[in-house]
Amino acid sequence: MAQVQYLGTGRRKKSVARVRLVPGEGKITINNRDINDYMAFETLKTVIKQPLAETETEGKYDVLVNVNGGGFTGQAGAIRHGIARALLQADPEYRPVLKRAGYLTRDPRMKERKKYGLKGARRAPQFSKR
Repeated sequence: MAQVQYLGTGRRKKSVARVRLVPGEGKITINNRDINDYMAFETLKTVIKQPLAETETEGKYDVLVNVNGGGFTGQAGAIRHGIARALLQADPEYRPVLKRAGYLTRDPRMKERKKYGLKGARRAPQFSKR
């Protein structure tokens, strides 16, 4: 018998998260590790759980995440985006709530490229009059 699952892909900066929501008791697994083992900071755990808290579905789904690329903060943002999209698949009624909170919007901010003649994206070489 096929188990019901809802899929969502989330992205932020260089991070990509593939999220599966499976009916369960609210366990969050990231890259085959528990959320407490994977995420070091409490704030990032809170960021990940925001869409579930907003839609009041915190104990209803087990969250299985496969995430790669970027750093911890980018990955947390990507997971949040993925969970929001998966919740939308589970129940389209959540759309106004998630949209109002801004969880369905893909954060477009990226690292700016380095330009020639400069030491970084905007950092110019040190200037000396003499």
